Amino acid sequence: MRIAIKASALAFAALPLAAAFVPAQALTRPAVSDKALPSESDARVVRIETGNGQPVNQHLTLGLNKAAIVELSNDAKDVLVSSPDIADAIIKTPRRIFLLGTKTGQTNAFFFDGQGRQVLSLDIRVEKDVADLAAMIKTNLPNSAIKVAALNDNIVLTGRVASALEATRAADLAASFAGDPKKIVNMLSISDGEQVMLKVHISEMQRQIAKQFGINLSGVKVINGTPLALSTSNPFGLMGNALSDLSGGQVGQVCSPTSTALNPFGALQGGGICNVQNNVQGALKALETVGLLHTLAEPNLTAVSGETAKFLAGGEFPVPAGRDQQGNVSIQFKQFGVGLAFTPVVMSSGRISLQVSTEVSELTNTGAFTLSGVNGNGTAVTIPALNVRRAETTVELPSGGSFAIAGLMQHTTKQQIDAFPGVKDLPVLGALFRSRDFQNSETELVVMITAYLVNPVAEAQLATPSDGYITPTDPEALLLGRLNTVYKKSDKPLTPQAAAPVGFVVR
Repeated sequence: MRIAIKASALAFAALPLAAAFVPAQALTRPAVSDKALPSESDARVVRIETGNGQPVNQHLTLGLNKAAIVELSNDAKDVLVSSPDIADAIIKTPRRIFLLGTKTGQTNAFFFDGQGRQVLSLDIRVEKDVADLAAMIKTNLPNSAIKVAALNDNIVLTGRVASALEATRAADLAASFAGDPKKIVNMLSISDGEQVMLKVHISEMQRQIAKQFGINLSGVKVINGTPLALSTSNPFGLMGNALSDLSGGQVGQVCSPTSTALNPFGALQGGGICNVQNNVQGALKALETVGLLHTLAEPNLTAVSGETAKFLAGGEFPVPAGRDQQGNVSIQFKQFGVGLAFTPVVMSSGRISLQVSTEVSELTNTGAFTLSGVNGNGTAVTIPALNVRRAETTVELPSGGSFAIAGLMQHTTKQQIDAFPGVKDLPVLGALFRSRDFQNSETELVVMITAYLVNPVAEAQLATPSDGYITPTDPEALLLGRLNTVYKKSDKPLTPQAAAPVGFVVR
């Protein structure tokens, strides 16, 4: 026989006492066949010893949509459930009651004997059955110690795991089981080290060569009182001008030193013919420049697993961003220098997954932008450009392992010849009427990273670059020209220190 009273605890308290205790035979539901009732093989059996005339209080946890069989030592005639929508009670026999969990929540049930005395009060909590989830986590994560518990409609994960990856996998399994990631309370702690130190080695070599070779000729001849002047002036097309106008050689002199040098028409600018010492002169420009750039940066940074760390050794330069209501130019600052950003995730077996972004940038005039008329006063402002080498990737490596995440081998060669048409193709003599501009640029860049799992140490065990520095006294600075005090190493034995690792503890 099934008994259920659709009333809350407060409503039940407000009912007359006579109406509250209704015999089981008076409040009945439609008959339910035995096939709809749980059998002992489908539900767990809870045996409760009821006292002789003394009420007993017990707690019972039911799985959602699961059943339990309560067996009493004394007969119960009436059952009252405060919230039958959470748990339903069905009296099979006076000493056997079926409890069905239909909705997550808490309720209670009261059992009365034939004399109306309370023999049992049962506090019932209905929650999801997480036994299958716990078994699945144990199977897929055998090295972890995870406890799974249900709290109302939520799932709580507690215990310790070996890495953040295992914690994420356990949370994903629980979210799939619950159907909503917001219902997962992740209280897992990681037993292994969570701090990662990243060492980045950036090495770059740049070699640039520029060569220029050109000959300019000038000639003046007076024929029957009429001056005739010829000249060639071939520019350097790549550079735009000579590497140095003061370098080169000159043969001959068409005009006197007071006239415009290397200009055959200077004789006509003064209103007459200059003092011609030679009819032909030539200027030879053979120039070469070699540049070498060596860049070496080794930024080190430490972060907790799953958190992003950033590092910048450089500066910021202003860039115009717009104008305000008064017409003044507003600026914003852009960063340049050696930058590093990474997000580590400690995985199982001491492996580390790294999302790394590193950059080396410097100011350059190549590609610079000139803005004229700033603030209305005609002032020109040159905004420098940035020469950037950037690498961004995700790698996985063990503690102490290294990877070359980026490499660049670049070789650029440029040549340009400016010449007088026609005569430039003459053998041997054609070199007198042309100029050659040559540029060669070679760049080699390598970026390597090394990751370590580290533990913190005491501050006394760490060292800084300024340790041991002492400012010199005035006599030492003036008479001896010292920038720091020089002192002798003490012969006294050092005070014994506690045996402990120095710096980061690398595993």
